[in-house]
Amino acid sequence: MKNFLFISIALIFLTGCEGFFGSKTDLSFIDAPEFQNRDVAYVPIQPIIENFLEPNDVIAGFDELIYVVDEGTQEIISLDQAGRELGRYTLPGVTRIMQDRQMNILAIGNFDTIINDNPYTLSTIYRLKLNSGSFYGIQYARVINKIVHPFYFKSSFSSVDAEVQFTSVDIMGDNKFYATRTGPRDNANQIGGPDDGIVLFDEDDEYVSNVFVSTNVGFFRDYFKSPSCITTQAKPRQSPSVSASSNFFVAMLSAEVPIKVQSIQFNETEFGSSYNVQLLSFTDTAEANDFLYRPGRFSNPTDMWMTGDGTNYLFVIDSEKDSLYQFTTTGFEGANPPPGSSEKKNIIASFGGNGQGATQFNNPTAVAYLDRIVYVADKGNGRLLRFKLTTDFD
Repeated sequence: MKNFLFISIALIFLTGCEGFFGSKTDLSFIDAPEFQNRDVAYVPIQPIIENFLEPNDVIAGFDELIYVVDEGTQEIISLDQAGRELGRYTLPGVTRIMQDRQMNILAIGNFDTIINDNPYTLSTIYRLKLNSGSFYGIQYARVINKIVHPFYFKSSFSSVDAEVQFTSVDIMGDNKFYATRTGPRDNANQIGGPDDGIVLFDEDDEYVSNVFVSTNVGFFRDYFKSPSCITTQAKPRQSPSVSASSNFFVAMLSAEVPIKVQSIQFNETEFGSSYNVQLLSFTDTAEANDFLYRPGRFSNPTDMWMTGDGTNYLFVIDSEKDSLYQFTTTGFEGANPPPGSSEKKNIIASFGGNGQGATQFNNPTAVAYLDRIVYVADKGNGRLLRFKLTTDFD
């Protein structure tokens, strides 16, 4: 095993929204849930949005709409913030999506082709344009480009290339984007880098480079092991203040990796640029009771979302633990104490557990955040759940 530097690194029902962007919920109707004695907690917003077959991904778009990938029907579904369906678009094998600041959807799906008289299904990132003339919406989407593995970095093909899968995609403020991928070959010196890795593309979908990582024990071309998802700081709403940072968090599923969610910083100096593992505290109990970098913290982190509103939170979904976790981007678990609170540490607001209750999940696979609302794709229960922190109500 390689020597990586992995630093020993409530039940309340709320009235549904009204209007296109939703109305504020009156907290006077809220009673403290009997099963937990805490003032800072996520409470479910009703109604639960159901009638999905296998909701595998959810994002909040820069157009301030919510998009759900239903893997069971191979559709991308758009909703307004009140939960009303606006349209659908079918894309073969679609699993994950993200919207860039041009309002295009980047969607991971499949592309069927014939190579040397043999049929193959290849992992592909599709670019969908959502406007058609004066009309806008997912129902008007059309494919304007596609990135087919492996032809973005080479012209040759081997049958094992068909085993490589893109697993997630996320953008930066200038519309460049990262894509994570997994595959069977871990040869750090092969063309295009090892199959497990992160790839950087420019805003025109042109391959730029693979992401290689420097640590204080060396330089690694094969640092990322079974990366499942990536999240950057560039998140809605659309504004000049959208982060231009190239930093990101990545989640990895490999049993080799004790710290499964890690912060990667992009550094640029007069001597060149590099990606480096950020060292986050996992022992400062004066700040928090638990930490992102605690070894063994996660079992199967399938999705993450960094907030884009200055709150600097990171949400992590663990599908095996059926749980949603909240951290600061400095690695402390929990939400900041509310004004006037005697509590000095971050207050843990993570929750979950297997079931069908309003704060339970069954194989949750994705999380998103917009306007202080957290969205969770509860795949095993075929539904989209929404939550709001008690301290976030006006």
